[in-house]
Amino acid sequence: MPDTTTTQPTAPPAADPLRPAALAELDARDRSRLGATPAEEGTSFVVVAPDAAAVDLCLLETDGSGRVLSERRIGMHGPVRGAWGAHVPGVGPGQRYGYRVHGEWNPSAGFLLNPHKLLLDPYARALEGAPGLGPEIFAHTVDEDYNPTSVPFTLSHLDSAGHVALGVVTAAPSFPVVPGPRVSEARVVIYETHVKGLTLTLPGVPAELRGTYAGLAHPATIEHLKSLGVTTVELLPIQAAFSETFLLARGRRNYWGYSTLSYFAPEASYAMRSSQEAGPQAVLDEVRGMVSLLHEAGLEVVMDVVYNHTCESGFGGPSLSLRGLDDRRYYLHAPGQSGQYYDVTGTGASVDMRYARAVQLTLDSLRYWVSEMGVDGFRFDLAATLGRHATEYSSRHPLLVAMATDPVLRGARLIAEPWDVGPGGWRTGEFPEPFHDWNDRYRGTVRSFWLRDASEMSKGRTGADLRDLATRLSGSVDTFGHGEYPGGRGPLASVNFVTAHDGFTLRDLVCYDHKHNEDNGEGNRDGTDDNRSWNHGFEGPIPEGVDMGPHELMRRRSMRNVLATLLVSAGTPMLLGGDEIGRTQQGNNNSYCQDSPISWYSWELEPWQRDLLATSQFLVRTRQDHPVMRPSSFASGTIRPGDTIADLSWLGADGETLSNDAWHDPHTRVVQMLRSGRLVDDDDLLVVINGSLDQCEVVLADGHGTDWHLAWDSTWPVPRPHTSSFSLARRVARGEAARARAVNPERARASRPGATDCRQDRPGDTTTLEALSMRVYFSGEVLAQP
Repeated sequence: MPDTTTTQPTAPPAADPLRPAALAELDARDRSRLGATPAEEGTSFVVVAPDAAAVDLCLLETDGSGRVLSERRIGMHGPVRGAWGAHVPGVGPGQRYGYRVHGEWNPSAGFLLNPHKLLLDPYARALEGAPGLGPEIFAHTVDEDYNPTSVPFTLSHLDSAGHVALGVVTAAPSFPVVPGPRVSEARVVIYETHVKGLTLTLPGVPAELRGTYAGLAHPATIEHLKSLGVTTVELLPIQAAFSETFLLARGRRNYWGYSTLSYFAPEASYAMRSSQEAGPQAVLDEVRGMVSLLHEAGLEVVMDVVYNHTCESGFGGPSLSLRGLDDRRYYLHAPGQSGQYYDVTGTGASVDMRYARAVQLTLDSLRYWVSEMGVDGFRFDLAATLGRHATEYSSRHPLLVAMATDPVLRGARLIAEPWDVGPGGWRTGEFPEPFHDWNDRYRGTVRSFWLRDASEMSKGRTGADLRDLATRLSGSVDTFGHGEYPGGRGPLASVNFVTAHDGFTLRDLVCYDHKHNEDNGEGNRDGTDDNRSWNHGFEGPIPEGVDMGPHELMRRRSMRNVLATLLVSAGTPMLLGGDEIGRTQQGNNNSYCQDSPISWYSWELEPWQRDLLATSQFLVRTRQDHPVMRPSSFASGTIRPGDTIADLSWLGADGETLSNDAWHDPHTRVVQMLRSGRLVDDDDLLVVINGSLDQCEVVLADGHGTDWHLAWDSTWPVPRPHTSSFSLARRVARGEAARARAVNPERARASRPGATDCRQDRPGDTTTLEALSMRVYFSGEVLAQP
């Protein structure tokens, strides 16, 4: 068979360009299947490189540590519709490979074809090794700081073999993934976490499993997730990544993983050491095993994915895969300037989703992770980029329509981070069915009401009025009530969150007024300044021995207020991993480069942290037990057929419907939200909020003529199983309904899980709420008329 065999050079190769290898005897069996496709008698390889003059398939032998021992180059047939192919008999699973692309070098015109660079197959299912920062991985010559030595760029003759990741031909899956639980939309509670950070110090997880895929699926981890009551684990990126040059040059890395190297291969560093040593197939098996075990426990797995850009960064970045194959088309260029990128992601480069092959790569990757790796859905980083026709976003972009209608993907959970940094980049509420959107309006409103406004009021200023808070509590109809279908996508399309991986944790929201990102090495310039946080009078942790107990008590109450608001709001709630135990990042609101205790969860819990965990568990469980807490359609504010009260009512402290003037008055900080539960065969829900700095008296609203069972109060350090004594102590006066007697003591729903037998408050009763606190009531026994 014609081939060219070379050994790894010990010195830089000659300055003359490499010659294309002799053509393979056989073309690929099926050119529609990109990547490496093994068969009984060999493997077919197909790669897209439309501008190439020739493409060499490089089959490599390594010593297991990533060092290349030999390289066999085989010329590929093509191009046919931009693709090159070859079928190589005798090659099967386990083969290491890459590509070298011959063609024009003209950076000013967008041609960056350099055969000295060994390129990763964008469709490689598994990788061996990882790129190493050095001048070898750049297609152009660079100085000691990795900046181009000249403009236009000068071709680099350094061979990148031995300095880059290699693709590995993989076999068919060795075992089937356990199917996912398919949690109903109304019951979804998302838990966003990092594979390593969650388990690195988790008690009960064996040392060799900590910080790994296997550790995430260990019974100790699953026990925590199940006890918390979440249904869906959203993992920060687990696709293979390579950190930005400026980070690596400073001895850091992108801990979050938002710098994708491969859209198919998993990040091997999260696998157990034994899996890494056993080889790429073992890493794949560990990931699939993790998904299976989580599925068996009834937990969904959602991946955070980054298709808007790659780790190749800006125009002067490394040449590892797409850049060396087809830079002009895969990346978005400035109009009429092929040597300059048009960046809408803030990463230096953006994938151009007008290019059919970029759309195909994205869809093929998504289908692979669903059909072969078994995941249940995706959260799309900077998803507005995926719907761009260059500068303009469209909810009917072919990629978005394809994801929404694809027979493999339409059953997956699709969650958009609905913005980027390009023109018109904020698109919350504008993604098509069945997407769910991260609701940043929700985040800002809840932070503002409980924290920033309270901070302002403590300084003698005023906060905002109640209108925005009510809109978020009721499902954000202003954002999600429109769209292709009448009524829009409904409240469940709103992914409600107050904290996420980027920004303060819940604990830091109540401990810091300002970001403290000094450890990132960027002069504290990185990270947002729009934190809407409140340190409650003291910045950071309170030193031991300082008499600031009341400040700490208010911090803890504020955390409980935020958690409860999240879980009583209409929409799909998302918890940031670690918030349930009060995890701190020491004021760092941009821990993307902190593979350190700043980002790792600490499981050495103080008593107040165990109390917060108990509160989180109770609130999530209560939401799951009560359909009235998770409506699937927007309320109308009117009486629905079959009911006698409005589906949603807003009342003031006096128990009367909130007036128009009160809605617009920033001094009105007390509100009651009443949701009817009749049409979902549930109790009525009454949420009473005191967002003022003063204790207040509230006349409890009337629902269906029942008493009120107090389920939870944010002044409680832990949930209380019986609340009669608490209610009695807070009661100021009895209302008219107090003279009525219960006519249905054996109420049919009383034995339903989540119901309570505390019978103490009635409509019209006047009760006292502490400053900055909230309560959750459910309706109880029907009352007779006096």
